[in-house]
Order: sequence, then structure tokens, then C-alpha cells
Amino acid sequence: MPFVPDTYSEIKQRLSRDVFGRFPRGVWIIAGTQLFASAGFSICLPFFALYLHQERGLPMTLIGTLYLISGICSSATQMIGGVLADRFGRRRLILGASIVRLFIYSGLAALVAASAPVWAIVITYISGQAVGMSMRPAIAAMITDLSPPDRLTETYGVLRVGQNVGWAAGPALGGYLITFIPYSWLFAIAAFSSVFTFTFIFFFLGESFQGTREHVPFGSMFSVARDQLFLVFTVLCLLVFVTMGQMGSTLSVFTVDRIGFSTAQYGLLLTANGIMVVLFQYPVARWAGRLTRARGLALGSLFYALGYLSLGGVHNFGWAMAAMVVITAGEIVFTPLTLSVVGQLSPRDYRGRYMGFFGLSQSLSMSLAPLAGGILLDAFPQDPWFVWGTIGMVAFVATAGLLWWGRSPRLNASDNENAQP
Repeated sequence: MPFVPDTYSEIKQRLSRDVFGRFPRGVWIIAGTQLFASAGFSICLPFFALYLHQERGLPMTLIGTLYLISGICSSATQMIGGVLADRFGRRRLILGASIVRLFIYSGLAALVAASAPVWAIVITYISGQAVGMSMRPAIAAMITDLSPPDRLTETYGVLRVGQNVGWAAGPALGGYLITFIPYSWLFAIAAFSSVFTFTFIFFFLGESFQGTREHVPFGSMFSVARDQLFLVFTVLCLLVFVTMGQMGSTLSVFTVDRIGFSTAQYGLLLTANGIMVVLFQYPVARWAGRLTRARGLALGSLFYALGYLSLGGVHNFGWAMAAMVVITAGEIVFTPLTLSVVGQLSPRDYRGRYMGFFGLSQSLSMSLAPLAGGILLDAFPQDPWFVWGTIGMVAFVATAGLLWWGRSPRLNASDNENAQP
């Protein structure tokens, strides 16, 4: 019988069965809202450090300190958000935070347009970040609620594809728009993305966990630290996230202010990162789900170490793009595995608090990153190998630590129970 190619209808049906049919409808709705949210905020936020440094004259060390303060505030609100997500449910928290963030970023746009005092702009920015981070534990917990246990890594890969479709478009568009419109308009676009997030979730996304009638004290947000396996994992991830966080303010100032790239070229680096995540995140996450968690995490951390180390030799845009490819390889392996581990280690009624505590590690380290990078850039303006070598060494230490952490019998048992087909 001669070979007959599949019709378009047959291809679409198979794709729906093999990919779209693997996850509940709610997973796709969350991924869609995160696409528009990340697009809106990535238009303006990567350029905030440049705005403060070039237009308002703040030194990089001070900017790094401000990012650290923002991270501390965001860490606190993530932990509080985790408690609220366990007490009242996931959906209510996401809707409330979206509305509050709409008003904050609208105010931030007005402040930047009016060249308001720096302290007012910074306080408003920190407030917006803190409110936005408060919904992260609810989003992550909802994904874990909805996902089949043996496909957690794969499901978080789908979520990251949605986020990075937005991340791919946002910085490139922002880098282009900022060349002919005021920076304040970019924050107005970010505010509009909150409107879309609220509307879409309100009408199309149901609740995955109704909350509990039991009293949930705020002090219980720290009780998850008694889980020693989870606590060590959180600390090791903090080291990797410190390295990961250099993609924001440190890389922007290094490439634009020190190397001489245009803001559009820096935006293209971030866009390339987003495009690669969109293209490769899902298949890599599906493959990484078959690895032992510790080996997969260590491999991702190693890619981060090598990628950031190679930035020390950047002398043209092609070299920077090659380094970004290696860094992105670390991201698409490491990031979905982290939330998969948290989801597997957390009891259902404590899922929000586990996600919130893990968010403490992520927010704090991602805010320590600009401070550490800013200090290194100010201290060694002519020695990029020392700057990026120090940053890469942090990820090398985390790689070794993750391999040691992976010897836990409890983690190995979890890997065997949730092995993907």
C-alpha cells in the first residue's frame, strides 16, 4: 500500500492528543495568562536599572542595594502569599494581586513621566514587585494541584514556555520602543497586562484548592524549614539563582555601559533567551523528567556556571550571543526541575507554604544578584574575567552541592515513584 501523508486534520488531532491532551485545561489557561503578564512586565523591567543609572545618575552599588531591598520585601510577600493560598485558595489571591498591581504600575508610569523624586519611584517599584511576587506561590501550587504527579517537570515546562513567549517579545519590543517613546509608557503597558490577567482568570479559570477551614497562622510559613531535605535544596538553589539573576541589571549595564552595545542589542540577547526557551523548554523538560532530580539540577547549574564564566571574554555581539545560548541551556534544564521537586516534597495542604518558602530563596537571591554584580562592576571596571569568573564560581559550588544532596534516600524514592513513561 503506498504511503499517504497525514492530512492537516490528522496532524492536528495527533498534536492535540500527544501534547494538549496530556494536561488539564487549567494548565493551559495559566500558561496563557503568564504569557501576556510576562510580555507586559518584561517590556519595562529589564531597563529599570539602566534608567536609574543613566538617566537618574545612581551608582551601580546603590542600585544593587535597592534591588536587594526589593527582594527582601518580595520574599516576605511570597511567604505570606503562600499562607494565604493554603488558607483561602489559589484563585482569590491571584485575582486580588492582579488588581492591586494594576494601580501600582499605573502610578509608577505617572511618577516616571513626571520625573518624580527617585525615592518615590523606587518605593512604588518595590511595592509593585512585592505584590506581583505574592501570587507566585498560588500559581505554582495551582499547577501542582492540576498536574499528573508523574508529569510535574513537564507541566512546569509548559508554564515556562508561556512565560517565555512573552519574555521573548517583551525586551525586544521595549528596547525598540524606548528609542522613540518615553520610558514611562512602558510601565503603562505593564499595567495593562494586569487587566488582561485578571479578566482571563476571572472568566475562564476555576479554583484548584478551596482552602481549609482550619486556622492557618502566619507563623506556619516557617514550619516547612523543619523539612531538612527541602531546606538544603532551597539553600543550594539560592546559589544558582544568584548566578541566574545576573541576566538583569548586571548584564544590561555590562553590555550597554561597558562593552558599548545598544539597548536594542541587549534586548535581542534577552529575546534570544526567550525564543530558545519557547522552542526547547517543553522537549527538554520532558527529557529532564526522566533524569534523577539531582543530576538534572546539577547539569543545569553547570551550564549556568560555564555560560556566565564565558562572558568574561565578550568582545563582540556574536560572543555574547553564544554565551547566552549556554546560559539558556542551564535555564531550560534547571528551572522546571526546581518546582517539580518542591511539588513532590510538599503535602497538599502545605503546598502554598512550601512554594512561598522556596520563593524566599528565589526572590532574595535574584535581588542579591544585582548587589553582588553591581559591587563587582564598580570594583573591577576593567577586569570582566574577575567579575564573571566570581559569578560562575558560585554556580560551580552549587553544582557540587546538588550532587551531594541527591544521595538522599527520600529523594531517590520520590524519583522512582514519579518516573515518567
